[in-house]
Amino acid sequence: MSSIPALTLPTTGGATFDPAALQGQTYVLYFYPKDNTPGCTTEGNDFRLNHDAFAAAGVKVFGVSRDSVKSHEGFKAKQCFPFELISDPEEALCEAMGVMKLKNMYGKQVRGVERSTFVVDGSGAVVKEWRGVKVPGHVEEVLAFVQSLKQ
Repeated sequence: MSSIPALTLPTTGGATFDPAALQGQTYVLYFYPKDNTPGCTTEGNDFRLNHDAFAAAGVKVFGVSRDSVKSHEGFKAKQCFPFELISDPEEALCEAMGVMKLKNMYGKQVRGVERSTFVVDGSGAVVKEWRGVKVPGHVEEVLAFVQSLKQ
């Protein structure tokens, strides 16, 4: 498994995502294509609905897309997300995690974020990954995995 690169990125709430500051903390990074789109809203709301269970397992959740912090702030407020969204407009984290893919959209090839989720342990190592995620049931699967880490 890979590890999270040393970089800092802006997040909602005026904070910064810095993997070094998360040493000793297990967290989830879920990458999604775009704020305020149906699948991304559903996925974010599934993480919101399960947020207390993630917190009880000692796990932080972060959403990541290429959208701006301003876009993220609006999306987070509208959906009442209790977790931060990371803005990666330069695709630094997206590229490092290999989530940028060519997709077919309306018959054209476009480069976009492949919906993916990673669980990162306290040492910064990726201990589980899901790629090409289908939203229904996904968050529950991630939650079951992180809960299994505490046993």
